[in-house]
Amino acid sequence: MKGRAVVAYVIIPGIGGSDGRHWQTLWERDWGASAVRISPDSWSAPDLDDWVGAVQEAYEEASGRDGRVVLVAHSLGCWAASAWLDGNPSSPTAGAFLVAPPDPRGPAFPRRAAASFVEVSARPLPCPALVVGGTDDPYCSLEAAAGFAERWEARWHPAGARGHINSDSGLGPWLHGRELLDSLTRR
Repeated sequence: MKGRAVVAYVIIPGIGGSDGRHWQTLWERDWGASAVRISPDSWSAPDLDDWVGAVQEAYEEASGRDGRVVLVAHSLGCWAASAWLDGNPSSPTAGAFLVAPPDPRGPAFPRRAAASFVEVSARPLPCPALVVGGTDDPYCSLEAAAGFAERWEARWHPAGARGHINSDSGLGPWLHGRELLDSLTRR
């Protein structure tokens, strides 16, 4: 470990959290005490302010453990991470790994369940970021995901036909995703 910066991770799942087969959960188990999962009160009926507050709490806990903090977000969690970063531009966040952001203006977006997320917009992020999207994601077209990456001033990586890059994608521990995350966190 000598010479290598220690990283803490804030896990920001989508609606309902990530189940036991989801790559986020598998990574969190692997990271142990170096990972903190957000705990909003509104998992099933997401409220943006509640989720941003949960990111803040998890960030504070993670930053107290280790020096560098990386946000690891999936689906709706990408927008919570983006909104938190927008409100905390001077935070010493080491990176944001944003996987499968849904299109809030797309036809499959859960407008009723996540009404407070409908008006979110992508603005430049204050830290290095990488956006990963499936070429066949039912919640976001490839063009929209690439557009979010551009507006976030993030690197963009199309992950191929992986759907919403969730448990249903059958990725297990998603080793390629870990390689992508490592490429973001390397100094």
